[in-house]
Amino acid sequence: VILLDEPTTGLDSMTANQIVVLLAELARRDRIVIVTIHQPRSELFRVFSRIAVMSRGELVFCGQPGEMVDFFSQCGYECPEYCNPFDIYVDFTSVDTRSVEREAATFSRMHDITSSYQGSAIYQSMLGKMEQSLRVSNKAAIPFKSKESPSSLVKMGVLFRRTMRNLSRDRMGVLMRLSQNLIYGLFIAFFVVRLDSDVTKGAVQDRIGIIYQAVGASPYTGMLNAVALFTSLRAISDQESQDGLYSKWQMFLAYVFHILPFSIVSVFIFTSFLYWTVGMHPDTMRFLCFSAVVLVPHIIGEWLTVVLLGVVQNPNMINSGVALLNIAGILVGSGFLRSTQQMPEVFQWLSYLTFQKYSCELLIVTEFHELNFTCSNSVIPGACLIAQGSQIIDQGYPGALSRYTLDFVLLYSFLPALLLLGVASFKIRDRLIRH
Repeated sequence: VILLDEPTTGLDSMTANQIVVLLAELARRDRIVIVTIHQPRSELFRVFSRIAVMSRGELVFCGQPGEMVDFFSQCGYECPEYCNPFDIYVDFTSVDTRSVEREAATFSRMHDITSSYQGSAIYQSMLGKMEQSLRVSNKAAIPFKSKESPSSLVKMGVLFRRTMRNLSRDRMGVLMRLSQNLIYGLFIAFFVVRLDSDVTKGAVQDRIGIIYQAVGASPYTGMLNAVALFTSLRAISDQESQDGLYSKWQMFLAYVFHILPFSIVSVFIFTSFLYWTVGMHPDTMRFLCFSAVVLVPHIIGEWLTVVLLGVVQNPNMINSGVALLNIAGILVGSGFLRSTQQMPEVFQWLSYLTFQKYSCELLIVTEFHELNFTCSNSVIPGACLIAQGSQIIDQGYPGALSRYTLDFVLLYSFLPALLLLGVASFKIRDRLIRH
């Protein structure tokens, strides 16, 4: 049984028509659909199997659409041609309270119509069917498909499809999600223009700057996505989980899995443009490695924001917190501001907990390994000390080349770790809201 209270209120006529037609299809599939509706379109008059008109708490009429037209015509209230039967019959049965005289007159008319209906064959037929139904001793049980709740996997599948479908309907949102990294890449490419191989013209500095921007900025775009999209989904999840439909952690997993294709496409567009436009190491395999590394900080930025939204209600606090964590990770783990070997030991240990350490090491090796530099100004002392990219790796990130595969594994291990943290976070949220 489906009960709907004015499902078409506030909708345009086309959408309202589609909803009523959909409900009629559900009713034809052995379901009972009861709808209260005001001012439906005249085209929908024959869509309903039975129509009930109520006024002042009394049942004025209940019957099939064809019976309704015949009944009101017999009472002397014919529906004029080209008029909506719904509007005409509701007007005939409504009580006008603008003045005492009009209220008395319209109430008397409504009462006369009600009395005529109660003395009609339509009403007697309805009472007969009700009495006959009550006399049936062995009534068929309600055909539930299953008395058990669906499995967690089924619930997550439904939530995933719903989240994907709802967010995909926002075409402008999808377009911005796919292009936001590209827009940032345009700024970097416009600023750098083209990388040079001459160390005196910023060959090393420009490459390190691009790596810094790729690792440091991509988490922010992910964070903005989560704050903009997941906050409203979290409110829906709180309500629906209280009704026992699913657990909050299932909504969390449905959301984080739905963003993966968007994140992959968005980052690949960004890296495809930036990598080849500014002239980084011209090798396809290195480009794929570059893209695979940049993808992780972007996903971590969004997933970490969603994880924190599980235990912190205010999204503005999450914005600030994730931004500070990202900045701290860049300072401690990247080795750009200060070499890791020169930092205090406590910070050296902390750097292993940052995804920025592994991202920067991987991108440094990807770009500088087997890269040769030129020097056009040998007059200035020390200007031509760097002739090969391996010098950058050995001095700033000793042993990074031998740790290349391990760094990839450690970098991607942050993703399952965040998934586990997210599940725990939303299980905590379940208990906090429940109490």
